[in-house]
Amino acid sequence: MSATSAANSVDVANLLDGPVTGQPTVSRRAALASGLAAGAAVAGVFAGGPPARAADKADPHAGHDMGTMTDHSGHGGAPKHQALIDAALHCVNKGEVCIDHCIQLLSKGDTSLKDCIRSVSAMLPMCGALAKMAALDAPRLKAFAKVCRDVCADCETECKKHQDHHALCKACAESCAACIKECDKLGA
Repeated sequence: MSATSAANSVDVANLLDGPVTGQPTVSRRAALASGLAAGAAVAGVFAGGPPARAADKADPHAGHDMGTMTDHSGHGGAPKHQALIDAALHCVNKGEVCIDHCIQLLSKGDTSLKDCIRSVSAMLPMCGALAKMAALDAPRLKAFAKVCRDVCADCETECKKHQDHHALCKACAESCAACIKECDKLGA
């Protein structure tokens, strides 16, 4: 062992039981040497890129021309029910904004929109689930869309009551109407 490596080595016995207190001890020199070694190891990982074994694995996209692959036509293309997905998510978007507006008014003592809050609160999870089921082309999509259509109709009816005074309720009602149309196209 050279003089330099002996100076930088850690006395394991001294680490486990300190001479006086029985507590682990580390010299400043050993701690500094350990820290520098760890820093060098980390720097080597970042400078050297991924480990060699990762480079040995086959690339699952090796045959793809990623520069021209924008439509993913080789992977099934756009979802079968894209218009229904869009309508359901638009309903969720407008409903979230509407319900926030209703809550703000409720916090100021205005209870006139309490039924609107209830109908939107029922619509939100239904339309979120409808979008998911449509994206999956789920076997029970048509049956679920029928129930969701009815919930959207309830929400539209309630929001229409307030559309002359609240633009956000009007936008929610319109989004529900659009979702109802897409549900109807599905045969719900």
